[in-house]
Amino acid sequence: MTKDVIALTPKMPDLNTLLAGLYAGGPDLGVNTTAHGAVVQLCAPDGRPLVSVEAPILVHVPGETTRLLDRPAPDGPVWWTEARASTAVAEAGRLAGSFAGRLTTVLGGTVWPPEAATTDVVPLTTDVSAVPLPATATPAVDVLTTTTAVVIQDRPLVPLTSWLADALRTATAADRALQIVTPPTTRLTLPARTALRGLPNRWVVQHPDHGYYDGLSGALLHWKNGTFTPVRDENGTAQVAEAFQAVTDTGERQLLLALSTRHPADADLVLGRALEIAYHYLTAGPPAGWSTAEPINLPWSTRQLTDLARSRAPQPTWLTVIGHPDRPALATIRILRTPAGVEEDITLALGYSRDETPPLDAIEPLAAALAAEHGLTTLLTSLRTARRDLTVPPRVEAPPIPVALTLGQAEIESIGRTRAERPPLGPAPTRLGRPAEPALHYPLGDGTDPQAWTTFQQLTHHLKQA
Repeated sequence: MTKDVIALTPKMPDLNTLLAGLYAGGPDLGVNTTAHGAVVQLCAPDGRPLVSVEAPILVHVPGETTRLLDRPAPDGPVWWTEARASTAVAEAGRLAGSFAGRLTTVLGGTVWPPEAATTDVVPLTTDVSAVPLPATATPAVDVLTTTTAVVIQDRPLVPLTSWLADALRTATAADRALQIVTPPTTRLTLPARTALRGLPNRWVVQHPDHGYYDGLSGALLHWKNGTFTPVRDENGTAQVAEAFQAVTDTGERQLLLALSTRHPADADLVLGRALEIAYHYLTAGPPAGWSTAEPINLPWSTRQLTDLARSRAPQPTWLTVIGHPDRPALATIRILRTPAGVEEDITLALGYSRDETPPLDAIEPLAAALAAEHGLTTLLTSLRTARRDLTVPPRVEAPPIPVALTLGQAEIESIGRTRAERPPLGPAPTRLGRPAEPALHYPLGDGTDPQAWTTFQQLTHHLKQA
């Protein structure tokens, strides 16, 4: 049974309802709070946490609960209350299910996963004094060593929840790796993949036939010196798991945009508009919602997004943005205050089925609009064979093939306009945006010919020589 249980209710769980749910373990268990009251914990008599419950989140965004739970779920607005059970005590999972079942009995709604729901009192029969006390105070972390924080997840889709975001921040601050362990049937959302992409962080897949392997690189892993590390042969080469190499081409594709902007840091600056215009060009509508973690719960608002980033400056702000359910479109934004101004690093992914055509003809007019009015620095567009739903399976995926590169005025100035306009091996750029300060748009192909990588590398080599 999964150790994460979620109650979806039409009404907000108030304090009395939460306490009634926490009575799932009977009168012998205690209640504690952590994270400045944002997390309530059901504790064993010795004080160790058995179930940690995060503050309820009101999800307004259409389709978000269905997206993250990988099955039809109540559409918003809905209150999302997530309980995470300790993996060290056998009864903890059933306690989490009873907590969620009690909430939905009082407030209505549903429990995920449905088989976890109950209202039974779950007595603590494990001798917790015989269970080693966990060395971490972070609710999401199951194993903590001097080098690594390990999180065990048994759910079909792992999002970058506030649990995981907190675990990542805590691990990074302590100079530790964050490693998530899942079964081979699990997939990641794009924000979760982004968070785990850079070493020493890892997605560790536990396969019944192939042992442990890295879900993003396929490298076989073993537990050594308190962390999961690659198994290497006598030449020091990492081995790739057989399960990682199994690929089925469904004809699904993803259009990927890597977009950077720079703006003067003035009081009238509104962030998020570059991403908003990208959604309009590519999905015929604005984003549906945004948040600092998943589930994405807030309706789209450039003003609220800007206010949050301004309140956090000069520290960077990292956000996730979602589109409407009929067109899978997911973006991340990193907002950073620098001496040059305020910079936005944006990645946007859009999913298409075999029968759908990615709107490549919209890229050039989008680049022109970004260059003219939204502080474009660079825009790299590419196409890849990957899932329409934008989730990441623990199998090899084809690399993206570049479609076009666009340079904004600031980037052209750093390179030199003469050099930027005259790559010796092509392609010849198109001028976009304001005539006095045009951007340069280099077409590279339609995303189907891998030779575009050679063209792209030759172009970037020429540009970097400046």
